[in-house]
Amino acid sequence: MNPPMTDWRGRRVWLVGASSGIGAAVAHALHAQGAQVLVSARSAEALERFVLDHPGAQAWPLDVTDEAAVARSARALLGQGPIDLVVYCAGHYHGMRATALDLPDLKRHLDINYLGALHVVHALLPALLARGSGHISLISSVAGFRGLPKSLAYGPTKAALTHLAETLYLDLAPRGLGVSVVHPGFVQTPLTAQNDFTMPALITPERAAADMLDGWARGRFDIHFPKRFTRAMKLLRLLPYRPFFALVRRATGL
Repeated sequence: MNPPMTDWRGRRVWLVGASSGIGAAVAHALHAQGAQVLVSARSAEALERFVLDHPGAQAWPLDVTDEAAVARSARALLGQGPIDLVVYCAGHYHGMRATALDLPDLKRHLDINYLGALHVVHALLPALLARGSGHISLISSVAGFRGLPKSLAYGPTKAALTHLAETLYLDLAPRGLGVSVVHPGFVQTPLTAQNDFTMPALITPERAAADMLDGWARGRFDIHFPKRFTRAMKLLRLLPYRPFFALVRRATGL
């Protein structure tokens, strides 16, 4: 569905949200394959450590909620040369239920998980369209497939990312651009470390990064992993509401 990306030598990749977790692991894997990785996140210290360990990489500290700052960074990066791939990895997560609704934190999820992605896409898209090549990859989550307990704040933002990626693909694929959406299951990251329940099929960020590179190499639009878990989550999307709600309540006890 997308032009396969197999040879990373000389490609320039901007990873937004690369200070830890999946973003940092993907940046490391792409650097090892010969890509020039441009890493952004709020933590300048973490980015500088990454650059010290990965010669040729560049650190671009950035708060994705600041639209003007995103635009400035994009202009500066494009001034150095074209961007072959942008990966939106930035994320915010706190478990939340409707019985303890926290509006400021709901908005924080929206600002980072979704509006930040819009800022990045808006800043890069004119250059990608003018060039007629490049790839946008958004990290969503299986939590966006259907409503789940404790996902009141997080799940809707990930559903929005998936919808955004689908629509971008319809508009941009005919123009020669690649678009992919990544649906991880549970991955060992600082975000999931706060979960107080057993996470099925938990994988490492390194395993997630390997699956993402494999998905890009195969030209896939929907990159999901680990499949033993994500396939079951995809089946849940097909259930009518009555059995779906009953199954989720029984499985979670909530």
